[in-house]
Amino acid sequence: MKKLKLGILGLGEGRSTISASLHSDKIELVQICDRNLDLCKQRAKEFDFHNYTTNYEDMLANPEIDAIGIYTPDVLHAQHIKMAMERGKHVVCTKPLLNDLEEAKSLIKLQKKSGKRLFVGQSSRFFEPMKRQREDFEKGLIGELITIESYYNADHRWFLSKPWSLESSFKWLFGGLSHPVDFIRWYLPSIEEVMGYGTLSPNGKNGGLKNTDTHHFIFKAEDGRIARVSGAYSGPVQPALRDSEMSCILRGTEGCSQGDYMELRYALTNKEGEEQVLTWEHKSKHYFRFEGKSHHAGEYNNYLEHFADSIREDFIAYPNLKEGIGTIALLKTMEKSLQTGKPEKVADILKENGLDAEWM
Repeated sequence: MKKLKLGILGLGEGRSTISASLHSDKIELVQICDRNLDLCKQRAKEFDFHNYTTNYEDMLANPEIDAIGIYTPDVLHAQHIKMAMERGKHVVCTKPLLNDLEEAKSLIKLQKKSGKRLFVGQSSRFFEPMKRQREDFEKGLIGELITIESYYNADHRWFLSKPWSLESSFKWLFGGLSHPVDFIRWYLPSIEEVMGYGTLSPNGKNGGLKNTDTHHFIFKAEDGRIARVSGAYSGPVQPALRDSEMSCILRGTEGCSQGDYMELRYALTNKEGEEQVLTWEHKSKHYFRFEGKSHHAGEYNNYLEHFADSIREDFIAYPNLKEGIGTIALLKTMEKSLQTGKPEKVADILKENGLDAEWM
């Protein structure tokens, strides 16, 4: 089997990708890169992998590399994607794909010209409960979808110790809520209108956060179906036996399902009224390889291998570039609703950025 030869840019979040690559039969890690030399040395020692560079251009010039995994700060994604595609590399880019939509059209043009693939590392889709939930949905076990509820609530007060989290550019709306929003788009891709409220909690305010850390949103799809998304990031959460930090709940005409992310737990009530709960606790070490649950290397394994398969077998791996841009447009619409206090339409945000139906 021909392996996908990978270079990794950004060795903070890229830590999980290094582990995933080194544990995969479908990926060959060729080189790693970060402008922080000390971090390069740290990862080289941690993984006993010593082919590193602090110069992205050096990695792009490496003819052995087929694809670049981009795990740099959000504001740099567009630049780093362009550089990779211009050098003839496929791209895996962590979420959120873009910091804004200004670069969207040029990226679509560049991908068409280069013929290279881009896959958004929206890792939540590749966790065991969510994979099973999707399989059961596609089998029709809950009937026709009525509505979706998704949330991501986490005690991320530890983020307040990171200087970059206190900058005005850092927004939990994009960094955290993009996970449950992606679940909504997975099942209801044509969201038409959004209404939401957000607030900066006392903990977030005292810690120095500049933007909202607590959110509730309602979505309306073009066919009239509705969905709900919530997220809170600067306070305690329920015990795992009572709740999950991140869940996706599908309610259908004949059944209901719930995927609980961190707990590797899945519940289904099928069309016969039978109830079942499945867990994948035996795979905990596959998904959570490092301290705590701050890095989810197992899902990176899953999505990198899916991307490798898509190149070898010539199918589209989703979320692709256009789907990733669509998610950013939805997040921008949500942000506008927070600012105006009114329902806002996704089409208006796309139009403002010159992205009509021809582009999307």
